[in-house]
Amino acid sequence: MSAFAASFRALSVAAALGAGVLFPGASSVLAAGVPLVPHRAIYDMKLGDAADGTGIAALSGRMVYEFSGNSCDGYSVTFRFVSRFEDEGGTSQVTDLRTSSFEEPQSGRYQFLSQTFIDQDLSEETRGTAQGSKDKLKIGLVKPEEKKVDINGDVYFPISHLKAMIEAASKGDAFFEAEVFDGAETGDKVYATSAVIGALQQGADVAGEDNAEAVGRIGAPSRWPVTIAYFDPTLDQGGEATPVYQISFLLYENGVTRRLVLDYGDFKIEGQLKDLVVYPMTDCQ
Repeated sequence: MSAFAASFRALSVAAALGAGVLFPGASSVLAAGVPLVPHRAIYDMKLGDAADGTGIAALSGRMVYEFSGNSCDGYSVTFRFVSRFEDEGGTSQVTDLRTSSFEEPQSGRYQFLSQTFIDQDLSEETRGTAQGSKDKLKIGLVKPEEKKVDINGDVYFPISHLKAMIEAASKGDAFFEAEVFDGAETGDKVYATSAVIGALQQGADVAGEDNAEAVGRIGAPSRWPVTIAYFDPTLDQGGEATPVYQISFLLYENGVTRRLVLDYGDFKIEGQLKDLVVYPMTDCQ
């Protein structure tokens, strides 16, 4: 079930909003002006397309994402996804993924915790911190084991990555590439990402399968369809690299996302926005 846990954490990135912090080595000027709104979003999750031989018969669940904070005090994110997975033999499991993170824009520090429960038993736990400096990321892990890892290059935290993509989309850019760290899996991996940003959409917003009242609360007229491919640089695939997974969603200028699709190649997980609570934005003191 670890692959599904990674999938669900990836969806938390797609669902994320708010403002993040860029490591000092990254393009901090680019993302500095993006105004994003704190909120609590609830998504209903279901199995999309599944190819024969995957062993997946059904998947359903609910995801809750909440963001708060500002650029001075830091940003808190909590996320929970409870799902039921059933294989073709009729065996089912309940997976409960819980994550929390805190980003400090002033210091470039990131704290993360991820726990996966299977049938109420703790199966995986990742806990640690990351510190950004020019052209380097320093990771200090507590779980699953104590160790320190240094990674060279300009690296984004996941929400700062989202923020920078909005800035790129606002400028009319069709592509955005970045190295991203979110503390997922074993907590010591940086993913290479490539985002394709579709044409700007404005005006009337059709809810589709999402809840119309929730869509009406988003409060941002401009939006873009986005697909992000995640690559594992540690995998030597030879020739053209194949993404580990891809995330597609409709991205609004204030950071809210909906129409989530996580594509693993032979199966997809879809998420529909069912409720949205928008909180007042807080100014720096």
